[in-house]
Amino acid sequence: MKGIRRRLGELRGGSGASGVESVRRRRPDDPAALEADTDLGAGGRDSAGGRWKRRAGSLPRGRAGDRARPTTPGQLRRTRWMLTGLFTALTAVCLIVLASIAASIDGHSRDKALDARVDRVVTGLVREVYWNEDGSVDLETVRGDEDLVGGQKTVAILVRDANGGWSEQFVRKRSGLPANLTDTAQQVAESEDTLWQTVADRDGNPVRLAIAPAWDNDGAVGAVVFAGADPAPGQRDHRSLVMALWGGGLALVLIAGLAGHLLSGASMRPALRMLDQQERFLSEASHELRTPLATLRLYLDAALRDPADTRRAVTDARSLTDRMGRMVAGLLARTRAESGVGELDLQRLYLDQLVEGVVAESGGEIELSAEPTAVRADPDLLALAVRNLIDNAVVHGGTPVQVRVAAGRVVVRDHGPGPDPALTDPFRRGAVGTRGHHGIGLSLVRWVADVHSGSVTLTSAPGGGALATLTLPEAPEDSPAAQ
Repeated sequence: MKGIRRRLGELRGGSGASGVESVRRRRPDDPAALEADTDLGAGGRDSAGGRWKRRAGSLPRGRAGDRARPTTPGQLRRTRWMLTGLFTALTAVCLIVLASIAASIDGHSRDKALDARVDRVVTGLVREVYWNEDGSVDLETVRGDEDLVGGQKTVAILVRDANGGWSEQFVRKRSGLPANLTDTAQQVAESEDTLWQTVADRDGNPVRLAIAPAWDNDGAVGAVVFAGADPAPGQRDHRSLVMALWGGGLALVLIAGLAGHLLSGASMRPALRMLDQQERFLSEASHELRTPLATLRLYLDAALRDPADTRRAVTDARSLTDRMGRMVAGLLARTRAESGVGELDLQRLYLDQLVEGVVAESGGEIELSAEPTAVRADPDLLALAVRNLIDNAVVHGGTPVQVRVAAGRVVVRDHGPGPDPALTDPFRRGAVGTRGHHGIGLSLVRWVADVHSGSVTLTSAPGGGALATLTLPEAPEDSPAAQ
């Protein structure tokens, strides 16, 4: 068993910077990488040199898998963009359909309004065409009606003469009418019905015409009334409306795309947060279980080499598995508390007794000085925090390690080189200093302190070394949480 203790010390001494770097370089959810970390390379013992070797195929397989399979956050990002595109496309299609319907309705409404104005003029003029007893036409009433023929109205009245031909007897704004009116007048006289046309005037501009027949005293078509209106103003207004619809629709599509992107991001944020928590849990679990699994392997190998030590090795292995179980329970409690699916198991406990148990599990040269003190905390999380402080002191400071408990405070001192001066915040997850990565152990300690309304500090100790202090509020003696 002395060989096991010596090998355990070597493992702890080598798990500072390089070990954490190994964990960070690999994905925590990669079985090959986790096996390589926790099983000391899963290669077994070299029969010649007695050293542990890394299996050559484990790490490349993990890296090849990383290249072949996209990460889940990347898939979520692509899904977010796909949802944004789908939402934008649906919005664009709906707006195009609505804009087309609106433009069509507006165009028909303007055509009907224009025809209604022209029909009012032509109908009114037909009623004002009178015939004298001698068969001649009387247009005095027409000339005096400023409402129908005044202003910019386009009007013409053609009267049939004795030879059956057509002559223009009354005209307003002749340039707004076609050059040849007689053929159209003859066509209307033969059909005896109102004719609607959109033709070009003398200047080549479009004009909307209504041509209606007027009957004489003998019941024959003796005159034809032309009334026209310029459709250009309505068409300009229609084009302006269409441009406004398209411009407004484009702006709405852009706004809808932005809103869809924000909404899809907001809807996926909980999933991303859960994935981040899962990744962090796997990383922290691999970090916490790394040394215990290696130690367990040493215990079992020792039992295989020396059957006389089997009982002791099994006892130590059982104690170690209990410790790993408490580690996993603490990590799960943290993950559940952060995700909101679980609550801390807060209870009144004696801090000195809890630290004594952690020190007994840790082994090694640890000097403990404890005074009775009670706090209200989650026992698994608090034990995890104290264990990380002690392990950090052993790995980075060496032995002996001094632990003192009093008044809701746990002080861990080592005799190593002291805190890394390049680290402004050693409790930040992934902190990197001149001595390499510092893992996640101290970040767990800070989180445990925060959720228990406490604090943690790391300072230089008088005479050399580091001094880590975890402070929690003391629980009153008459606390209702006491069991």
